[in-house]
Amino acid sequence: MLKKLNDLTVDWPLDYAGLFPRARPVIVEIGFGSADYLIHLAATRPEHNIIGFEISSQSMAKAEAKIEKRRLRNVRPIHAAAETALAHLLTPESIHEFHINYPDPWFKKKHRRRRLIKRGTVDLLTSRLVIGGTLLLATDIAEYAEMAHEILSQTAGLSNRFASPWVDDLAGRFRTKYEMKGRREGRRGHYFIYQRNQKPTAHPPVMKDLDMPHLFLHSPLNAAAIAARFEPMRRQAGAVYIAVLQAYANPKRDTAVFEVVVEEPTIAQHTMIRMAPRRAENEYIVQMTSLGRARPTWGMHRAVDAVGGYVASLHEDARILARKLRD
Repeated sequence: MLKKLNDLTVDWPLDYAGLFPRARPVIVEIGFGSADYLIHLAATRPEHNIIGFEISSQSMAKAEAKIEKRRLRNVRPIHAAAETALAHLLTPESIHEFHINYPDPWFKKKHRRRRLIKRGTVDLLTSRLVIGGTLLLATDIAEYAEMAHEILSQTAGLSNRFASPWVDDLAGRFRTKYEMKGRREGRRGHYFIYQRNQKPTAHPPVMKDLDMPHLFLHSPLNAAAIAARFEPMRRQAGAVYIAVLQAYANPKRDTAVFEVVVEEPTIAQHTMIRMAPRRAENEYIVQMTSLGRARPTWGMHRAVDAVGGYVASLHEDARILARKLRD
């Protein structure tokens, strides 16, 4: 059975040798949906290794079933957001093709920041392409096409393969069910192909795991008393948003766990932070747990700091003894 992969379990960056039986040039599809296009790439491009990134669990299950049924060994779907994949999984100048088919247009103005094609993401896409590699984008939303043209045409490291901003059709293109449905409903496609040129471009480094965050504190309150006094809280540290939602205590072990959501520009994590006693009386360690297999990012360091600071604030005699955190 195909091993299920997600951004919390794969190596940062990806270990291609562990994913595929043979070393080949890599093609990536971002947001593969029903996976028909992904399967087509794998079946018609056997000289390449194919990776698909998708945030829908339902789409992941469909892709895994289709790959198993066809016994394809040159394609791996990974449950990950595009921002996570580009920042944490893919190294500079390692991808030969990116395929992006009909990305969510996020029509509402307040949601436009969620669009895949934006300045920061395109810069990462450009960085991760090999020289001569290609970026293929398709959309049936005219507004999205105009926006994409403005951003792509202003990217020094990319060159438009067409004389026009985009074309309305591509000979030999494999059409997805969504694409064919749109055409029947009168929504024509807008197709872009850009090529990575030799102009210098910035290469943001791969964001790897940090050391595991933890801190030590002294508190006269035990875990049950701390959990009983808990109130949900939110914190912001730069571009990181932290929500501490719940606290649960185990009085027999004098431990407490705090449910947290940590949203960073490149990854969102929902996990637990644990407070456990040390050998010295009234001393505790606050650290990540293995629940949810969270990654020790800068945001998780800030979350551990937020929980420890909160616990220390509950009693006038409580204090932080030491922090093992990344500033």
